[in-house]
Amino acid sequence: MAATARTPDSTHAPIVTLTVNPALDLSSSTDRLEPEHKLRCGPSVVEAGGGGVNVSRVIARLGGASTALVTVGGATGGAYRDLLAAEADALAALPGDGALVTQLIPIAGATRQNITIDETSTGHQFRFVLQGPTLSDDEGMLCLDTLDAALPSGPGFVVLSGSLPPGAPDDFYARAVHRARERGRDVVVDASGAALAAAVDAAPHIIKPSGRELRELAAALGLGPATIATEQVEVDQLIAIAQQLIACTGTAIVALTLGAQGAVVVTADEVMRLSAPDVQVRSTVGAGDSFLGAMVLRLAQGHDLAAAARAGVAAGAATASMPGTWLGERAHVERLEAEAAGDAG
Repeated sequence: MAATARTPDSTHAPIVTLTVNPALDLSSSTDRLEPEHKLRCGPSVVEAGGGGVNVSRVIARLGGASTALVTVGGATGGAYRDLLAAEADALAALPGDGALVTQLIPIAGATRQNITIDETSTGHQFRFVLQGPTLSDDEGMLCLDTLDAALPSGPGFVVLSGSLPPGAPDDFYARAVHRARERGRDVVVDASGAALAAAVDAAPHIIKPSGRELRELAAALGLGPATIATEQVEVDQLIAIAQQLIACTGTAIVALTLGAQGAVVVTADEVMRLSAPDVQVRSTVGAGDSFLGAMVLRLAQGHDLAAAARAGVAAGAATASMPGTWLGERAHVERLEAEAAGDAG
């Protein structure tokens, strides 16, 4: 079942995202979190979230298009479907070519929910990430077969993003990488733990770990030093780990997101350090997905890696400046992107 307001954009290489553990993202606020009390909350916002879906939503907001493959099930899955359809319609009503095209993959279990609560008295944010429904072997195979069907042979990008649900094997993303590469696609993986370690063995084109995720990957693969010292030494060590990873696997690009420290993009030939734009951070939810969505879109549009990385940092910062689970606005992303380009020039 698909929610489609426009066909995927033919002005850039095709992009497909896969999300096998999506979530209804609920965000609200309260004065202070206290045990054993009824906590009165402010207005709430519910959005359709999950790694790959958020990547597709960002791409659409920036004027691009992608096909988002996403599992849904149960009553929460119905609400999730309706939210995606409403967002696709809203994007279609805006000027420009942005389009959110969704293909739903039915599963038996109910789509999970996540909860983000801002504590207004302290400025702290609390994120409750709930466990997803169990994915059966047949449902996992259906996800991979749906990915196959969405990928006519030829150039383009596949983004595999988000956690794996219970029941999905650690090598699920690795199997998806193999299938997409067989069809000539550049594969981007944003995962963690055993799923990322297995995926790297399948040689994706790009991985986008955080600092913690890269250190965990290094430990799993026996790379890099275990000791972390100052922030600057930590970044240098992470760069060294990324370089080792590229040298001993088929991964071409490590896009390392570091929050307030910006990002570092590492290839076999260069290291690009990008400072974080000066914005007031209100919530980090979705910032990494925004980085990835903008970066992949710019690559699909034919921009070089440096320009794509600047777009990624701009989109991540724009989302971080928004409350709760809201994503950054296109005008803000493009302004920060232009400022970064000016600084680079």
